[in-house]
Amino acid sequence: MDFRQELKNRILVGEGAMGTLLYSHGIDLCYEELNITNPNQIETIHQTYLNAGADIIQSNTYGANFHKLKRYGLEDQVSQINRKGIVIAKKVAAQGNAFVFGTIGALRSIRKSDLSLEEIKRIFREQLYSLLLEAPDGLLLETFYDLEELETVLQIARQETDLPIISNVSLHELGNLQNGMSLNEAFQRLEQLGTDVVGVNCRLGPHHMIRALESVSLPKQAALAVYPNASLPDYVDGRLVYDAVPEYFASSALELREQGASIIGGCCGTTPVHIEAIKNAVRLLAPVQDKEIKVRNIEIIEVGNSDEGLAFHEKAKVERTILVELDPPKKLGIETFMNGAIALKKAGVDSVTMADNSLASPRVSNVALGTLLKTQHEMKPLLHITCRDRNLIGLQSHLMGLQTLGLNEILVVTGDPSKIGDFPGATSVYDLSSLDLISLVKQFNEGLSYSGQSLGQKTNFKVAAAFNPNVKYLDKAVKRVEKKIACGADSFLTQPIYSVKQIEDVYEATQHLDTPIFLGIMPLTSSRNAEFIHNEVPGIVLPEEVRQAMASAGNDPIKGKNEGVAIAKELVDAAMDKFKGIYLITPFLYYEMTAELTKHIRKVDSRQTSEVGAYE
Repeated sequence: MDFRQELKNRILVGEGAMGTLLYSHGIDLCYEELNITNPNQIETIHQTYLNAGADIIQSNTYGANFHKLKRYGLEDQVSQINRKGIVIAKKVAAQGNAFVFGTIGALRSIRKSDLSLEEIKRIFREQLYSLLLEAPDGLLLETFYDLEELETVLQIARQETDLPIISNVSLHELGNLQNGMSLNEAFQRLEQLGTDVVGVNCRLGPHHMIRALESVSLPKQAALAVYPNASLPDYVDGRLVYDAVPEYFASSALELREQGASIIGGCCGTTPVHIEAIKNAVRLLAPVQDKEIKVRNIEIIEVGNSDEGLAFHEKAKVERTILVELDPPKKLGIETFMNGAIALKKAGVDSVTMADNSLASPRVSNVALGTLLKTQHEMKPLLHITCRDRNLIGLQSHLMGLQTLGLNEILVVTGDPSKIGDFPGATSVYDLSSLDLISLVKQFNEGLSYSGQSLGQKTNFKVAAAFNPNVKYLDKAVKRVEKKIACGADSFLTQPIYSVKQIEDVYEATQHLDTPIFLGIMPLTSSRNAEFIHNEVPGIVLPEEVRQAMASAGNDPIKGKNEGVAIAKELVDAAMDKFKGIYLITPFLYYEMTAELTKHIRKVDSRQTSEVGAYE
């Protein structure tokens, strides 16, 4: 039989889930390893699906790649496991004239940074070549959430073989991939790259897959495949359970055909009973030749920004702008913090900026404190958001909450890993990198969620990003700044700098950038504090004269703080000549120190303005 010709003549039925049956039998290990250790069990499952009516048998090789097999110490058996998977499938398929497709699963999850494209290419080629050695009838690329990854491996596969290829994406939301692209556009791109079949699999049950396909046009050349989950999963007694009945799958198969599906199979939770129901429903049917397309209009309301005055990044382009960091307290009771914020406002700061559980230690929520500053004291806070503490769901919810509260000035940072904080056993999430989160915030400003769904309104976020000049090669740090600008960063706050020479170096290295930079300065509090920063904080080296000056203050805390402020004033003076944005970092809630520095800045600016006026 010719697969491509059969696709034109009849609806083909794919297999159901392999893992679901193995899981139901109590197997909780590397399923692909069973190709070698227990081939009879894999053969039996294939046979059961064949008997149920499957026209396409897919090899038990979904995760049989170096990256995933390494978790089990099987990375040296990639070729053996893949080749054996095809051999088992072909043995079964020969009994029923079914097609055998070599299965290759996606590598990337949400975080693109987990694996580079070059790593993906190497890993994919090893698995691909292993499968091709056993001459399958085609290739099945499935469960790809990241379109960039799928396009990359599809191009490699098409260059290496003329075999039919099925390319299945997976969706977070109806009709959109996780990069926000419409399913229809993604299918068109995959078709242009030479795939024979475009499709969707996993995560969604039949109902949502039908709805997702309603706005998808029939491909011009390729066929359409659909592999829904049995249903949404339930969690019972520590196990995932899928409850969809076979009769529902039969009626859903007819609706999927109406949406253009030429291949209908099953993913998570589906069993031979579900596949038999599909087969009985579509046995005598041919693929449809046309369909009605439902156009979904995305409605987004433009909401004006109620905040008065310029955004901080706009202001820093034309006049002196001072941001002062004041960390939320670690304990309940905010009197000292609020007193500090009020004192800083009186001193002339443009904003109090608050970290998001700095140093991976739990603190009073900066959102709660920011709301109090905004509502009770008419201040416009700048809130930090880390990638560490919230998953992708939580980050989006957090952003929507900030928008609702009118807290639109934010600083996006990666966040210190939890192992350095008070709870080193806590999980660091990092679903997104700081670059990813900047891009997400800017997408929110267009009224779209991570997966391209309408938020109903556009957000008004102004996004600051972190810039660490305390590195060996400043040019590399500047390149990272440029990447963040490309993602949408509006301004940058630097790590603290402790030498005039370094201030000049940063200025020279960033002159070509139009994006404002707030130069970071944090006053030292004692000789002990200075030595800790010099010896234990990565990247920061204090000039010898600074260390000696702090040492001369001895153990007197007042003298230490005074000397720290005096040093900081010299740095501020140097910074003011080069940068309109100044970022003062308050050490240990000693807000009197940053308040004094703020007054110094305002006094210098006032004096210079008066001198210019007198000269004119």
